[in-house]
Amino acid sequence: MATSPLSSAPADPPLDADGKGLGAFPPGCTVAQAPALGWNLLEEDVSLPVAVLYEARVRHNLQWMQRFMEAYGVKLAPHGKTTMSPALFHRQLAAGAWGITLATAPQAHAAYRHGVRRVLMANQLVGRANMALVAGLLRDPGFDYWCLLDSAANAAQLGAYFSARGLRLPVLIELGVPGGRTGVRDEAQLQAVLAELARWPQALALAGIEIYEGVLQDEQRIRAFLRRAVDTLRALAAGGRLRGDGPALLSGAGSAWFDVVAEEFSGLDIGMPLEIVLRPGCYLSHDVGIYRSAAERIAAHNPVARRLEPGLLPALQVWAYVQSLPEPGRAIVGLGKRDAAFDAGLPVPAVQHRPGRPAPLPAPAHWKLTAMMDQHAFMDIDADDDIQVGDMVAFDISHPCLTFDKWRQVLLVDEQYRITDVAPTCF
Repeated sequence: MATSPLSSAPADPPLDADGKGLGAFPPGCTVAQAPALGWNLLEEDVSLPVAVLYEARVRHNLQWMQRFMEAYGVKLAPHGKTTMSPALFHRQLAAGAWGITLATAPQAHAAYRHGVRRVLMANQLVGRANMALVAGLLRDPGFDYWCLLDSAANAAQLGAYFSARGLRLPVLIELGVPGGRTGVRDEAQLQAVLAELARWPQALALAGIEIYEGVLQDEQRIRAFLRRAVDTLRALAAGGRLRGDGPALLSGAGSAWFDVVAEEFSGLDIGMPLEIVLRPGCYLSHDVGIYRSAAERIAAHNPVARRLEPGLLPALQVWAYVQSLPEPGRAIVGLGKRDAAFDAGLPVPAVQHRPGRPAPLPAPAHWKLTAMMDQHAFMDIDADDDIQVGDMVAFDISHPCLTFDKWRQVLLVDEQYRITDVAPTCF
């Protein structure tokens, strides 16, 4: 029997028997039933390599970011592309998130099927099949959706498509910077987009302004870009260009500069109802690389972050076995490019555990990955280190987005390494 494109995903899906990072389980076992299996990571109840989230740290990060946003009076729509895990989306929403940010029409569709009813798609909607997915979602009056627009050509395409179907698509004009990614660069481009929007009043509803400041690295330039966004939004409001059937939106902030965006956007008055929506996504898992560096900057300069110490905690690790000690000074670990991100620095050995011992130990500070292949990692060690084949090593990572996308399911563990939950992904 054919299913509707909007048919709901099962509330309690079966565990993926073909995925990595799980142990043997009874046929038909579901995600909700997994904790009752009594699996423990240290007791080798699950196969390695495995990606795990530490439950207590995830809860801390959820609460920390929500409190940060509330201190500035802004809304949080975490970028779901980081995890693409509906189970984690719902944790974020339950903690107070305004909605979920996504990057593509299929991602928005997946989130809808799993019960998410407010999506900001921080990207342009281009192409007939992508428009069709979104059109299906818009037919649900209980679903709120926005996408980005930065060209008259795209406005004309969207206007024609949604007009022919009797639907009205809410859009945000994206501003950009020379040499950056997408986004309107100058006033002439902005006016061209506005002129095309004016041709489709029944099909396209201009809701506000969006930016992504992460294409810039200098704080002074970022603040100038944010102020340009504020000035543009004020001009649109003053000129009666914004939709009148709901609040205007102003949105920015990736995971590195959300503090600066909150400072610049907080308390803004444009003479009409306004929702300010920030979109960091990596805070849930955090990391020991690029986002730890950002967190250190934030903690040093932002008064709200200092008040909320401790800050964000790295909650994601990938565990793997030492599988070969082929020569002095080298260990080969069963962890590769198919298991962990390597674009922003190689994984960092953090914990060593020998099955049968009472507890894990910190990994020696001199252990270091030097290279990764598809399924193997090369780790420098000392010739007299206490390490053997079958030892388990946990690795911290940099850039969680490109670690999550290598897993169909991520395990959550408590402080005793017991599996407390399973978070399936939709990559």
